[in-house]
Amino acid sequence: MYEYIAGLLSELTPSYAVVENAGGIGWLINISLNTYSAIEHQEKVKLYVYYNVTMNDPTPQLYGFATKEEREAFKLLISVSGIGANTARIILSSMTPAELQTAIVNEDDKAISRFKGIGAKTALRAVVDLKDKIGKIFGDDAAVAAATKSISPHRDEAIAALVMLGYQKQQAEKAVELALSKEPKMSAEDLIKFALRNVK
Repeated sequence: MYEYIAGLLSELTPSYAVVENAGGIGWLINISLNTYSAIEHQEKVKLYVYYNVTMNDPTPQLYGFATKEEREAFKLLISVSGIGANTARIILSSMTPAELQTAIVNEDDKAISRFKGIGAKTALRAVVDLKDKIGKIFGDDAAVAAATKSISPHRDEAIAALVMLGYQKQQAEKAVELALSKEPKMSAEDLIKFALRNVK
């Protein structure tokens, strides 16, 4: 229906953007933190959109993504029974599409089940349902799995906490990755403390 919406970024929050285009129409578009970080310093933006209407919530909602890869990851997630659009957005606020792919290829359902609204059964279903489909986003599953390092079970939790404290997502990611490079088994609390001392 809609491929993308491009125009002036007239309003931006970590959860939605308002994009004004031809005719002075302002489109309210739900976004992830990954997309927020990608566009927060731009005046004009181009968001690849997904128009979402469900039986449970007939109010149309637009979801926008900075890349086609993130949109495809979103579409795959909502195809899983038990994962709605908002839950998919939460997952993609803490994981990049590549990280999601790695978790699924490695059958790391725990990396998915830690998100609010995702139980163990739903996470396992996501792994089973998407394992043969997720490679279409980036290509060969095995190559991606080999090239991408394993994800700490506390990484995304620490990054999300730092973002809530007001730090930019890229700053938080850099500080947490630095902490994990020194001690991969660091707890979420220790990751946050380390990042607070080293975030720049």
